[in-house]
Amino acid sequence: MASTTEWIIDEAPGRDVTAAIPADFRLASGERLAADEIVGRIHGPASGPLVVVAGGISSGRFAARWWSWAVRHGGPVDLDRVRVLAVDLLPGRTDPAVTITTADQARLLALLLDAQGEARVDAFVGASYGGCIGQAFAATFPERIGELVVISAAHRAHPAATAWRGVQRRVLAFARDCGREAEGISLARELAMTTYRTADEFDWRFATTAPERAGEAYPVCEYLISRGADYAEATSADRWISLSDSLDRHAVAPEAIQCPLTLLGFTSDRLVPIEDLRELAARAPALRRFDEAGSIFGHDAFLKERELVGRTLHDALSTLYARQPDEIAA
Repeated sequence: MASTTEWIIDEAPGRDVTAAIPADFRLASGERLAADEIVGRIHGPASGPLVVVAGGISSGRFAARWWSWAVRHGGPVDLDRVRVLAVDLLPGRTDPAVTITTADQARLLALLLDAQGEARVDAFVGASYGGCIGQAFAATFPERIGELVVISAAHRAHPAATAWRGVQRRVLAFARDCGREAEGISLARELAMTTYRTADEFDWRFATTAPERAGEAYPVCEYLISRGADYAEATSADRWISLSDSLDRHAVAPEAIQCPLTLLGFTSDRLVPIEDLRELAARAPALRRFDEAGSIFGHDAFLKERELVGRTLHDALSTLYARQPDEIAA
């Protein structure tokens, strides 16, 4: 297991970019987005290889914030060597919820690339939901992608993961309809955290000391309550329902991913079982590398296992880093 020492890293600066969403743009469901533009953010040099970075459903265009140890100057995704583009995963308001697929997300990204005059991306780095979008982008726009790096994401949603997320969505909808949306978001986040992490981590971190009275919080519950309260202000119920449902609609034929693929999975990940990643690796026609590892952090290993994930990112992007500085500046 990699060191759990926390690094304090200043967020690298960036600039926002936008693209208009055409009036006739429809999601695969036939629905329309309420927003009239998609917003992204570019970090790094003014020119050079372009790398798209996308993460979980709570990530967005501030990749140098939510993945600050990876997306930084001199980091595994080296802002001294490459330009990084990240996007907000669901533009505009989403009340009521909209039915959006990972292929829809890929099409929105293509609109943003077109607006910036970018014919293709040199690499797409996706973790969790972002890895699903990366697969959809590679399958939908094979001519517009160089390398694909996927961490903790498979070509399909596993039914057990759908079961957990389905409960979360019903909690969110029930609380919203009862006028207690913030409490519902907090509870749903608490439940989600139990699926992101592992029993081993909870056993390692928390005592089993019982509270004084029934109904009071145990130590592990205090942790979950804190995480839930923090998240209640970060999203809306409908937005979470939309993106959670999008995860469960994800399905890409591995054979459709024609670009070179680097794949990393974790044997303790309950949301994305390692067997699904092994199937993806076996069926992908241009697999470059597949690594699997254990981690006490489960699905959240892509955020926490800095040494292993960082090495995978660096190795996958090394051909871009090998370019001479004058080539990058050209």
